[in-house]
Amino acid sequence: MNFSFTKEQIMIQEMVSDFAQREIKPLAESLDRTSEFAQDIFKKIGELGLLGLPFPEEYGGAGADTMSYAIAVEEIGKACGGTGLSYAAAVSLGASPIYYFGTEEQKQTWLVPMAKGETLGSFGLTEPNAGSDAGGTQTKAILDGETYIINGEKCWITNAGYARQVIVTAVTGQDERGKPIISAIIVPTDAEGVDITCNYEKMGVRASNTCQIVLTDVRVPKENILGDHQKGFKQFLYTLDGGRISIAALSVGIAQAAYEKALQYAKERKQFGQSISKFQAIQFKLADMAMEIELARTMVHKAAWLKDNDKPFAKEAAFAKLYASEAGFRACNQAIQIHGGYGYMREYEVERHLRDIKLMEIGEGTSEIQRLVIARQIGC
Repeated sequence: MNFSFTKEQIMIQEMVSDFAQREIKPLAESLDRTSEFAQDIFKKIGELGLLGLPFPEEYGGAGADTMSYAIAVEEIGKACGGTGLSYAAAVSLGASPIYYFGTEEQKQTWLVPMAKGETLGSFGLTEPNAGSDAGGTQTKAILDGETYIINGEKCWITNAGYARQVIVTAVTGQDERGKPIISAIIVPTDAEGVDITCNYEKMGVRASNTCQIVLTDVRVPKENILGDHQKGFKQFLYTLDGGRISIAALSVGIAQAAYEKALQYAKERKQFGQSISKFQAIQFKLADMAMEIELARTMVHKAAWLKDNDKPFAKEAAFAKLYASEAGFRACNQAIQIHGGYGYMREYEVERHLRDIKLMEIGEGTSEIQRLVIARQIGC
């Protein structure tokens, strides 16, 4: 077992950390307050090659591995949770399904511009009545000659307001048992009948673009089906497995930011004639935070390593996402406690970290769903 990074991974970590602290962190509070999506930042992220980080060079990517990508997500998330979420969604949900399941033509048309940082993509899975029960998808796509006609509604879709296309899950028929066949279809956001609104008032990750999509008689060529039209359900389960690694990495980044602020504050704040970092009650909080964050990071790296080495990783991805999100929430909550009354104030930022990380226990499969995934993986 080798827990050290390669030279390339160290270079990526240093480069992304420097960029995130210099370009993203100074804007984080303002982006949160205004709920603004930082287009200029994403243009720079694209120019650095980070939007194509885990994809081969032949498709405009950087040819790095999942571990490198997880490192990048952590560093961006440490600077701004909302920006980190949009970055993770752009790569794991917007681009990865096309890389894994798309035809060569689809990759050239849709993946290459994303990997080069020229466009963003999005993934439309969640619906008002199909959240954790993704198999209950109600959006329908009916084949009419050479085109699919799509009708339905998607909610809480990340990056849709700035995406060139959305990968939409829709029921396209029934199998021999009478169960719905769910397919994934690439839908251009400028197609007639696509209505995207981005006016959610969110608790956290406010710098991330989140939208509702209504599809009314939207026509797309049947060539826009992604992969086997009968295996859309399995495709998005695999997509979510990979996405959970990035959400876990994002959780670690947000928690690390809160921990570092709490540690610094504890050393500077004086009560009863000494720094509060000298009190055992505070020391124990910081010790638990440091331990749980490092354990979460190690689980993220193991899941990424398994994926990079073509080994089963669904269970470990669920481990990482579940533990990192819940441990991260505890760390952010304790960071506020260590700050006391100041922690409740926006200017100290730890309250933003708590608001941001709460979504990590909900998005890409709630904590409860992660436990179900793990239970099935261990044979329950």
